[in-house]
Amino acid sequence: MMQRLKAALLQRCNNLHIHSLRFLNQYHTRNLYSLPDTAITDELDNQVLVEGKAWSRATILNRPSVLNCLSTAMGARLQKLYTSWENNPDIGFVAMKVFATSETLIGFHLDAGALFFLSHLPGHLGEYLGLTGQKLDGAEMVSCGLATHYAHSSKLALIEEQLGQLDTDDPSVIETSLEKYSDLVHLDNISVLHRIEIIDKCFSHDTVEEIIDASESETSKTNDAWCISTLRRLKEASPLGLKVSLKSIREGRFQTLDQCLIREYQMSLQGISNQISRDFCEGVRARMVDKDLAPKWNPPSLEQVSKDMVEHYFSPLSKFEPDLELPTELREAFT
Repeated sequence: MMQRLKAALLQRCNNLHIHSLRFLNQYHTRNLYSLPDTAITDELDNQVLVEGKAWSRATILNRPSVLNCLSTAMGARLQKLYTSWENNPDIGFVAMKVFATSETLIGFHLDAGALFFLSHLPGHLGEYLGLTGQKLDGAEMVSCGLATHYAHSSKLALIEEQLGQLDTDDPSVIETSLEKYSDLVHLDNISVLHRIEIIDKCFSHDTVEEIIDASESETSKTNDAWCISTLRRLKEASPLGLKVSLKSIREGRFQTLDQCLIREYQMSLQGISNQISRDFCEGVRARMVDKDLAPKWNPPSLEQVSKDMVEHYFSPLSKFEPDLELPTELREAFT
């Protein structure tokens, strides 16, 4: 079942990236397709590496210079690989290695299922993570429910080998294999999860403006390094992206996984249409292409982001743009 869900997610990502990553790929694709066919194949193979052991297959994203973002060609290759593995009865386990996300920092909204899992985190931790783009370590992910198991990096090869030998996707068998190498989690003293009270205090407000005001108030009272960092990240992010992400997290609390994925897909197509703003292109330019880390957001301030701009992201697609179709009858009932 998990493989079917991954295939559905990949279908969504592939459809979306065909539209959205032309900006990121324009300089790369031009050079890529000036190469001989064999060189093109080698280039794509290097961007999506494949490992195979016994019953398992692993895909490894290998574009570290752009935070392992998927290109159109990579998405097509992944779809081809996953489809072939899904239909292969001799493959029981599929893994993807390396993932990065920083949506509001590149002028985008939450996607790839983040709308669902962030909106279901305890308290207002989801708002904090979604708006600041802050990362969690392994122990924190287990503690807040984003991960089921934690193991030291020295054990990862053993875990992959163990899972790769399985010839079943029975959850109880997988659970037993993971438990064998799992470690107990211990939060660091500086973990963000020790700051839930202040996160709830600041990020429970109805608007981004109120969240920033509350964060500024806490920063002025405490002069705490974490508060300063949080406030800085909020002010560096796309104003439009912040407002769209906050609304999507709040609405995601009342939606199932498939509803969230469909909503993310619609929002993504609306966002990359450039009808309201070119923040996505500008964010990609500043952080992944030119890497000057100085995006010129438009609108440049929260005050200039109107309600209509935000609502545009939540409006239905045009009749010429097909909605995302997920094989919901084939997957687990995530609610």
